[in-house]
Amino acid sequence: MTIQSAFANLTNALRPMYDMREAANIGHLLMEHITGLGKLDRIVHKDMDLPPQWESKYSEGLEQLLAGRPIQHITGKSWFYGMELIVNDQVLIPRPETEELVEWVLLDHPSQPALRLLDIGTGSGCIPIALKKHWPSADIWAMDVSPGALSVAGRNAQMQHTAINFVQQDVLDPKAAALLPCLNVIISNPPYIPEREKADMAVNVQHFEPSTALFVPDNDPLLFYRRIGQLAMERLDPGGKLYFEIHEDYGQEVKAELEKQRYLDVILKKDMFGKDRMVRASKA
Repeated sequence: MTIQSAFANLTNALRPMYDMREAANIGHLLMEHITGLGKLDRIVHKDMDLPPQWESKYSEGLEQLLAGRPIQHITGKSWFYGMELIVNDQVLIPRPETEELVEWVLLDHPSQPALRLLDIGTGSGCIPIALKKHWPSADIWAMDVSPGALSVAGRNAQMQHTAINFVQQDVLDPKAAALLPCLNVIISNPPYIPEREKADMAVNVQHFEPSTALFVPDNDPLLFYRRIGQLAMERLDPGGKLYFEIHEDYGQEVKAELEKQRYLDVILKKDMFGKDRMVRASKA
């Protein structure tokens, strides 16, 4: 099997699961992971036969992909805001929509790099690490209930040479705020998918990403927004800002909840696909 035929076979096998563009992108990522060769080098050496160790990795990788395992879990890495990060089944794979949330925070504070900031439900650490790289003098904290997630986030922070204050804590615990300093900014991409939607989600999300980071009870989809709003009222300085990533169907509900909690200037923002995806609010 040559490099070229392996790639063609791989993308064809993935076509029932993904559209042509995504299948090709996954194919390129797996082939680079197996061979260590970039796309251009693979074109140059397209007629090169795969040695036995590459064929073995290829067969194993294809089998995992067909079982729904995300390519990021096979390669062990994902990209976010120009950074290569470690990912595994303990954390959500960073999404482009979350990059837009980071961008919004950065644009809102162009001349205030010495902020005190908290990310709640940090997962891989992608949000606080991206912000710390842009604001080296900021005092940045990151909270997660999962020790597995914090282990990954800590490795990513070390790999990106960023000093983050990590805290293992359940934000739903009423005592969570006591562990935190006064803050200028709180940001969170919390669980927000109702359990009833789980059956309709892709296999790679259902079975390979942590459910505690994704799902909320059907009867209380605003659970985390309400609680984080309460915590932010305790820890944000006057004029401090709260940022959320949200479920596209609950934008108005999140906005109304924050207004009920007496936040000011609550703004609902769409993502690149025109879906309600982010909310920003200010403490009086």
